[in-house]
Amino acid sequence: MKYFDSPYKQLSRKINTWCNYTQRLDTYGCGCQHDCKYCYAKGLLAFRGHWNSNEPAIANIKTIRKAINQLTVSDVIRIGGMTDCFQPIEKTHKLTLATIKLLNNHKINYLIVTKSDMVASDEYLNVYDKKLAHFQVTITSTSVNDYENAPPPQKRIDAIERLYNCGFDVSVRLSPFIPQNIDLTILNKIKCNKILIEFLKINHWIRKQFDIDYSEYSLRFGGHDNLQLERKIEYLKGVQSFSQKSVGEYVYEHHKYFSNNYNYNKNDCCNLTLNLSPEPQLKLAL
Repeated sequence: MKYFDSPYKQLSRKINTWCNYTQRLDTYGCGCQHDCKYCYAKGLLAFRGHWNSNEPAIANIKTIRKAINQLTVSDVIRIGGMTDCFQPIEKTHKLTLATIKLLNNHKINYLIVTKSDMVASDEYLNVYDKKLAHFQVTITSTSVNDYENAPPPQKRIDAIERLYNCGFDVSVRLSPFIPQNIDLTILNKIKCNKILIEFLKINHWIRKQFDIDYSEYSLRFGGHDNLQLERKIEYLKGVQSFSQKSVGEYVYEHHKYFSNNYNYNKNDCCNLTLNLSPEPQLKLAL
């Protein structure tokens, strides 16, 4: 059994990073059993020999507890930064479940991003704190595909709808949005009020994974080829049935445009429903 001792990292805001939630915690690392071909973590780690999708490393619960002890009630932490916290190994080790219980005890808001329907199973639904738990369930295609080993799209849709019907703060995460792979009729039938969209950005790693027409990706920014803003706006016209829509953007000018003209919450493209507790005030002895 392999362990890794750095499941938690405070990321500094860098250029091309406009995310509000840069505090992330990995319960599993150095590999992910979903093994998505487009995974940025795989792209970063595989050529260094630090990626094993068959046997991901497991975080040390003592290190996780220490990291959580450093957080405050005004923090929001994302569970799953480099790997999926609900990959199949979770069925055996239950480390994500243990982490959620710790976060509940400390009254820390947590954002779970996953491609697994396990997130909506009874075992976990009975543990989540509705005041603290937030979810984004990722869909990259509306049909079964060969570029990810995650549960099929319909199971993920079922998980989204179950979380939504149970009253949780949940979004469809259309990421990466590859228009050729999405049947908008299926997408628009999902019973959920929120959607977060992130367009595909292209580098040499991605070009090896997808057999699609890359000619539209003509805007160079931050080392990646991107769709022009006009094409993004055109593709978004087909996303219609969600009352709260957001675009998470990599290109800074596009980020500003969507924040001001499209996103439901101009200050938070994740559009989390937060009620953050104020930090307790120290009482001075008189």
